[in-house]
Amino acid sequence: MKTLFKNYLNTFAGLSRAVWWLALITLINRAGTMVIPFLSLYLTQSLNFSLSDVGWIMSAFGLGSVVGSWLGGRLTDKIGYYKVMVYSLLGTGILFIALQYISTFIGFCLGIFLVMLVADMFRPATFVAMSAYSKPENKTRSVTLIRLAINLGFSAGPAIGGLIITALSYKGLFWVDGVTCIIAAIVLINVLNPKSTEVLDDVTVEHPESAYRDKSFIIFLVAMVLFGVIFLQYFSTMPLYYKDRHLLTELEIGILLGMNGFLIFVFEMPLIKWLENTRRTKTGLMLIGAVLTALSFMVLNFTSWAGILVVGMLLMTFGEMIAFPFSNAFAIERAKKGNQGEYMALYSISFSIAHIIGHNAGMQMTDQLGFDNTWHIITLLGAVCVFLLFILKRNLSLAKHK
Repeated sequence: MKTLFKNYLNTFAGLSRAVWWLALITLINRAGTMVIPFLSLYLTQSLNFSLSDVGWIMSAFGLGSVVGSWLGGRLTDKIGYYKVMVYSLLGTGILFIALQYISTFIGFCLGIFLVMLVADMFRPATFVAMSAYSKPENKTRSVTLIRLAINLGFSAGPAIGGLIITALSYKGLFWVDGVTCIIAAIVLINVLNPKSTEVLDDVTVEHPESAYRDKSFIIFLVAMVLFGVIFLQYFSTMPLYYKDRHLLTELEIGILLGMNGFLIFVFEMPLIKWLENTRRTKTGLMLIGAVLTALSFMVLNFTSWAGILVVGMLLMTFGEMIAFPFSNAFAIERAKKGNQGEYMALYSISFSIAHIIGHNAGMQMTDQLGFDNTWHIITLLGAVCVFLLFILKRNLSLAKHK
């Protein structure tokens, strides 16, 4: 056990101090966004909005995320990642505190749109900052560390949020969310000030290429939208499938979903370090991740045995663990040839679009076509995603040998 633990710790070796600070700031920020999991409950129970109203508010939420990611990328290229991250965290903190005082439907749509616009400016700036603070050989593992921070934040956030609602009501949740964002900004100002932080990979491009003209990157983005739509079914339609088709209790559903976070926490960094030492390309590894994720839906229609749910969750988790870090690293690597903020903004937007499409499409399909047909369609989307990644891999291989 001591050797295993030592080997596990060694997978984190070589990452810069700045990346560790960035991971901590991300953890504080993500744990702080604990309003989000309880938003639909707050809107229906405290503000008495209808489900239709909540649907429109969530659309405004997604649209704000898209615009924020795009604007964050533009500003990162104009004024630099440090200023964008500081302004985003401070602005998000103030806006979260203000959001509790809005009670009208139109007001809340505009309010959540603005909150997400400012909050998601942070995402592309973080990717560019992480790239600057990482040596080229450590970028994929740096991405993985940030992902661990995000997962820990999302795991801790709802639990802390539930306690705060019990003790302080929903109003307390907005205050804690706002204050944690402001604390994250203060930590960032103190530990990652450009005057005292060493940049390990400073990329300056004389004549930057627009991401919109990079055909290979566009293929990659379409594949990522499809992958996001598929992946998000595990957090919207899949819990309904567990309860309605397999009659699992809330506790059993929680344990099954919790297994995903636990496996990522324990295995992702060692898995990524091992895969980095193989000769496989980033596109090849993304392809494997997409295949595993598509298979996680295909197997569900093979049998009515409840154990297949565990098999599906395992396939999806390992698919996610491989696809996300290497897709992120691929985007960072590709961004070196152009406007980094623009590239990373489009990468962030691809998942924002998946959020807008994925949850609603999954719900509509299960309602109209049933679970079995929905899983067939999701598997088919997975096959299209795999095909696009195969085309991308082939195109890059041909370009390399020209």
